[in-house]
Amino acid sequence: MIMNKIHLFFPAITFLFTITIVRAETWTLPPPDIDIFGQIRTMHASSSETLLDIARQYDIGQIEILLANPNVDRWLPEDNATVILPSRYIIPQAERKGLVLNLPEMRIYYFPEPKKGEKPTVITHPVGIGRMDWVTPLGISRIIEKKKDPTWIPPKSIQMDRIANGEQPYPSIVPPGPTNPLGRHAMRLSIGSGSYLIHGTIKPFGVGMRVSAGCVRMYPEDIEALFDKVPVGTQVQVVNQPIKLGWLLDSLFIELHPALEEDESKYTNYQQIVINAINEFLLLESSKRNISIDFKIDQKILKRAIIEKSGIPVLISRSQTQLHTQNFSH
Repeated sequence: MIMNKIHLFFPAITFLFTITIVRAETWTLPPPDIDIFGQIRTMHASSSETLLDIARQYDIGQIEILLANPNVDRWLPEDNATVILPSRYIIPQAERKGLVLNLPEMRIYYFPEPKKGEKPTVITHPVGIGRMDWVTPLGISRIIEKKKDPTWIPPKSIQMDRIANGEQPYPSIVPPGPTNPLGRHAMRLSIGSGSYLIHGTIKPFGVGMRVSAGCVRMYPEDIEALFDKVPVGTQVQVVNQPIKLGWLLDSLFIELHPALEEDESKYTNYQQIVINAINEFLLLESSKRNISIDFKIDQKILKRAIIEKSGIPVLISRSQTQLHTQNFSH
């Protein structure tokens, strides 16, 4: 559609035994030489809820929760089934400024300008993005307008698409209200002559999927929280990074996502592309200080990560320094 709590960043697993509404957290932004933040958590599902219900409660996208839980039925999870909440992230390779949207991940990151005396923070939310035939464009733009309770004028392309699919076209003007596909909040981007938006939705189960005509959809509660934080003029970077690599001190992590549909032909040899990406990452000047003399890639773990593409950061390096640290912690 064209117009759609502060914590440490070190490893931790928290077990949650009841469903509660958990909205997006504000995390302390790690220093420039650390690329990973958040927590992997688990909870126990009730047979009365779906994985998609759980995803919304914990601010996770639909595809995200399915990739992290391939053995859990999305519609009828077993009572007391353990569900992984994939809430740990490698920061995309982009300037840590404004909004950064990584399309294959279907997730947006916000790096607000810290106030004097405050530590830098990062906020992240799942999003829905453009379908293969209506791709959300890559590049750098800015927020040029914010509108609460927006009116929507459906583009001709969307009207024609609905007619082709045997659906009733939208009214020529859709006023604010419960039937407006933009939801209650919209932020206009400078790209595409201002025709692309970050907005809410009246179909929240589409968040974390490719469902829009190029715009960026967010859960209504997420766009409401972000709307007041993001000023007009904020930079927006849209990137395409199915392979993310990052350091946690001298430990190298990889986070893998399926490539976008339109890029699948480029990723036919996904494993070799991952290996090339690792080699290029290790040659970066910023990586040299993290590499110990006995640094090695655990090939077995890497191969499994490539097969699973779980969207969860996986530790793929081994060194004596890491082993000593782990032994000491035990």
